[in-house]
Formats: sequence, structure tokens, C-alpha cells
Amino acid sequence: MSVPELMATLGLIIGWGFIGAGLFAWARRPDNRVGMLMTATGFAWLLAGLGLSDIPLLFALGSAFGSVYFATAIHMLLSAPSGRLQSRGERRIVSFAYLLTAVVVPLLYLFVDPAGEDFNCPDCPDNVLLVWHSEAIVQAVGLAVNLIGVLLVAFTLVSLVQRWRRASDPERRLYAPLYWSGVVLMVTVIATLVLQSTSKGGEAEGVTVGISLIPLAVMPYLFLASFVRARMFQTGAVGELIARLGEAPRAGKLRDALAEALGDPSLELVYWLPDDERFVDAGGRRFELPDEDSGRAVTKVEREGGCIAAIVYDATLRDARGHVRAVGAAAALALQNERLDAELRAKVGELRSSRERMLRIGLEERRRLERDLHDGAQQRLVSTALNLRIARTKLREEPDAAEALLTGASEELDAALGELRELARGIHPAVLSDRGLDTALETLAARAPVPVELASVPGVRLPEAVELAAYYVVSEALTNVAKYADASHATVGIERDNGRLVVKVADDGVGGADPEEGTGLRGLEDRLAVIEGRLEIDSERGQGTTITARIPCG
Repeated sequence: MSVPELMATLGLIIGWGFIGAGLFAWARRPDNRVGMLMTATGFAWLLAGLGLSDIPLLFALGSAFGSVYFATAIHMLLSAPSGRLQSRGERRIVSFAYLLTAVVVPLLYLFVDPAGEDFNCPDCPDNVLLVWHSEAIVQAVGLAVNLIGVLLVAFTLVSLVQRWRRASDPERRLYAPLYWSGVVLMVTVIATLVLQSTSKGGEAEGVTVGISLIPLAVMPYLFLASFVRARMFQTGAVGELIARLGEAPRAGKLRDALAEALGDPSLELVYWLPDDERFVDAGGRRFELPDEDSGRAVTKVEREGGCIAAIVYDATLRDARGHVRAVGAAAALALQNERLDAELRAKVGELRSSRERMLRIGLEERRRLERDLHDGAQQRLVSTALNLRIARTKLREEPDAAEALLTGASEELDAALGELRELARGIHPAVLSDRGLDTALETLAARAPVPVELASVPGVRLPEAVELAAYYVVSEALTNVAKYADASHATVGIERDNGRLVVKVADDGVGGADPEEGTGLRGLEDRLAVIEGRLEIDSERGQGTTITARIPCG
């Protein structure tokens, strides 16, 4: 077989190899562009083969567009294995490669005569695209094209090496052949372009072109091997995980088992608490899921139609999302058990924090009561005692003065009793104990400085702790409406729903309420947490505020 025949055969193997591997990958992963780019590279390579045709039109098209495969190959290498270009620099490299091969080179062939010294092919067909033959333009533009091509390939090479250094161990293990064949291809392409720019062809250039075809020829098969290897690795990892889960791993070992199954030591497990609508880690601490651009990916695990956990892992494994889901499904029961443990730890942590805050608030309330008693009722009572002593000394000698003193003492006693009643109402409202929650709410609504509508009330007596919690929710909410909301109207509604008392207070004020900015709402949260209740605040700026408390009531 002659050298031209060998090259033609190798060219067919390369082209159809890329097309076959690309169509297979495209069918298995239609959302991943690597398969499409491999197929495009195969067709672009076959298009370049038309440059060997004796038919003038096919020869011209093959010669003019024969380097497009160069751009599609760079695009494929830089987007593998995820199918996406990962940086602005990579997108620029690919854009310049397409501009160079699909626009500049075809325009250059408007000035190429195959029989001229610049092309040196007297046996080639005529160039039907020729407009005006100019060796100066061809040599100058051709040199510029080769130098730009060298720079593009060099940038591609640097990007591949940097990606390899950033790659996780699983990615290196699975895609090492594909990466390194791309590196070898880029090196040989650089050598070919340099030889084309510094010589008129010859044996050295021919040998370099032949060598560059070797990594290009094996690349689609290496990709298929990496694909099959990844599938085998994932299947084996799931099987091994199931076996390890069957051994009932000790607490805390589930994360290690999943990390080993996915080959990602940075893997994190977090658990969904449906009542609180948040994720927590194994210790019960709140966990915020990472953003998409944080370098971390998230796959949620569901069981019986509801989310129970989430797996947070290296974003370089994003294409293995199906594998992650399979691993999560295999470990769903174990994750459910650990979720219950995490939920218990979260509740213990919340109760501990609530107890600390309640103790602190209790101390502050005690100091406030001491201050109010000292500055108010105590001073009045001391003054009354002094007036009574003076009145006793003047009772016989100055009866009129004594009578005035007794009258003042009586007034002071009445004022002191009023202040003591106010203090007692702040500790435990008497109307709530005597007449129930409905009347207590009517009293709160009547005393509020803004119109308050009682949309619904329970109508029956409830456990004392439940009534007291509901009363303080409404009292604190209406106090906030008066102080901060700048509202013209408020609505209070209390209903029973599935074993819970739902207390809702809404206003049409300015919104923007934040429990972190004050102690009132935070104190309500703590008061409700003691009886396993929950407080929800919906307060967008300009949209008013709605405070909803859900209190277990049996």
C-alpha cells in the first residue's frame, strides 16, 4: 500500500471513528455537547479529505474548509468531559479558532492558485474559488494564520494542563487517557504549524503530520474507553456501597462510605427538616446549600415522595449526577435514619439556645420589674407610709392637716394599686385567666392605637399554656404594629388546624420586620419553642407584615 493510500485509509478510520464514537455518546448523553462535537469533528475531518479529490469543486471546498476540524477538536477537548467551556478564556480560544478556520482560511483561498509556488501542486485540480492569484497575500496571510494557530494551540495546551491540575482524583482516574492524548495532539499540531511557517514542506513536515494523526486517531476510542470505565466504576461503587450499608455502619461512617463510592473526599451530607424547612448537618446545625458558581454541586435524595437529605460534592463530578442519584437512592434508608438523628440534635440545640435566651430574657424582665417597682409602686408606698406617720402625729393637734395627709395617702395607695395591676397584667393578664382568650383578645384590640379586626377566635377554652402563648403573640404583634409598622389596619385570626392553634396577625404597614433586630419577636420564638410551637414572619418591604404562630394544642 502506497503512502497516499495509507494516509487515505487512516483518514477514513479517524473520520468514522469520531463519528461513531460521537453518535454513541450523543445518544447516551444528549444533554452533553461532547458527543455532538466529536461527530462534528469526524465530519469536518472527512470534509478535509475532499482536498484529495480530482473534482475541482470538491477539491476547492475540501482545501478551503479543511482546517475546520482543528476548531471542533479544540472545542471538544476544552469542553470534555462536562460538555461546557468553563472559563471566558476557553470561550475566546474556541471563538478565535472557528473564526480562523471557517472564515479567514476560506477567504485566503480566493487568492490561491494550486499550480503556483505558494501551493506547489501542479497536478491538483483548478481552484474554482480563485478570484485573483497573489502569492504575497497568500504567504503573508498564511504565515499569520500559522502563527495565530500556534498561539491558539499553545493556549489550549496550557488550559488542558491547568484543568488536569484542578481535576479531582475521580476525574483524573477516569479521563486521564483522553486528557493526555489531547496534550500530545496539541504538541504535534504546534510542531506541524511551526514547520509549515518556516519551510516549504518536505520529509520532516510529512513525518510530523503523520505523527499528529496517531493521537487524533486513538482519541475517539479513548473517549469510549473512558465512558465505559466510568460506567463500570459507578456500577461497582454502587454495589460496594450496598454491601457496606448491609453491614450496618457505625454512626458517622455513612458519609465516608458515600465519599468512597463517589471518589470525592470533600463530600458532605446534609439533612432536610420539613417542619423547619431547612437543611442541617449531622450535628444539627443550620446548613445553607452552596450556589452554582461556588465549585460545589448538590443532589437531593428523596424517599416516599419527600426530600430527606442532600449530597454536596465537587462540581467537577456534575456530569456524574446520575451516579450520585443512584448512590443516594441506595443509601436512602440509612440517610433517613441519620436524618432523624440530625433532627433530634437540631431540636436539642434549639432548646438549649432557647433556654439560654429565656434565662437571659427572664433576668432582664426581673430587673425591669425591680426597676418599675422601685421607681413606681415602692416610692408611692414609702411616701404613703411617711404621710401616715405624720398624720398620726397631727391627728389631735391639727386635724385638718391630718385629714389632708390621709387623703393624699389614699390617692397614693390607689395609684400604687393601679401600677401593681399593670405590672401583674404584664406578667399574667387577669382577664385571660378570668374570662378566656376571646375576651382577652377583644381587650387587646380595643386598646390598640390602630383599628384591629378580629377575623376569627377559637370560641372555646384551651389549655392555659396555649392561651397564654397565643395572647402574647397577638400582644407583641400589635405592639410592633403600633410602634414600627405605620399601618392603618390590622387583622387577628385564630383557628385550630390539625392539632395546632394557628395564630395570624397581619397589617398593611411598611413591612421589613426582622426578628434579629429586636428582642420582642425573638422572645416570642423562644416562648413558642418551649411548647414546640413555631413562629413564621412574612414581611417584605412595602407589603405589610404577617406573623403566624403554630402552637400544638392537642
